[in-house]
Amino acid sequence: MAARPLMPTARRPRPGFGLLGPRRGRHELLPEQFDALELPVGDDGVVIGADPNGTPAVLGIGRPAPYEIVLVGGAWTAQVIALRAVATGARVAVETGRRELWTPLAQAANSGQQSITLHDVGRVPPQGPSVHSPVLVVRDCGVRPPRGRAGAAPWQAVLTLLPYPGPTTPRLLSGADLVGVQRVSPDEARGMGRSMGLPPDDVETLSTLPDGVTLWCTRTARTYVATTPTEPETGLLGAARRME
Repeated sequence: MAARPLMPTARRPRPGFGLLGPRRGRHELLPEQFDALELPVGDDGVVIGADPNGTPAVLGIGRPAPYEIVLVGGAWTAQVIALRAVATGARVAVETGRRELWTPLAQAANSGQQSITLHDVGRVPPQGPSVHSPVLVVRDCGVRPPRGRAGAAPWQAVLTLLPYPGPTTPRLLSGADLVGVQRVSPDEARGMGRSMGLPPDDVETLSTLPDGVTLWCTRTARTYVATTPTEPETGLLGAARRME
């Protein structure tokens, strides 16, 4: 008797494509539940700390327009910002007369690529910023920084670090898009208050700020931000401090 050819086994059709996944409830909300849905929305950028409510404070350095930042404070905070900027994919160029202060940071960040480059004062070459490769230029050039060759440009923000207010500070503040102020003397606080239009309470607070706390402000808004280092940042930079 001749063998019968094998016929394919009939399979029950299954809806959809691919493997059947786990059974879970659908991600749906009723219209009356919409008010309970909250999403934190803000600029993409570098998380530089938390505000008094514990909300992450984000510094958006990758912008399609020039962005000027002035920080009257310590190098520690500028270094934390530089390190976190690298973590977001930005390149950092540091213009400084204190190479010994920035060299350990650059060596730690440059694992396999030049993420942080150090340059003498007035010697920063063109950085070629782009939407895919934003740049942060940190100018650590003392209390009277000369005019820089690498200025703010699309996708290139400039952070000018001032250890304390000086003769050129009012000019720098007037051209800044964002100003950060750490602990200063009462007289310096009054000068910063006049330049930035700060209310008396903030002027008084500036001379008592703890290490790691910065008042970030514009002409129309301000907030205090506490920068807490991560464990690797503490191992590299040490604890928060106002002065080196």
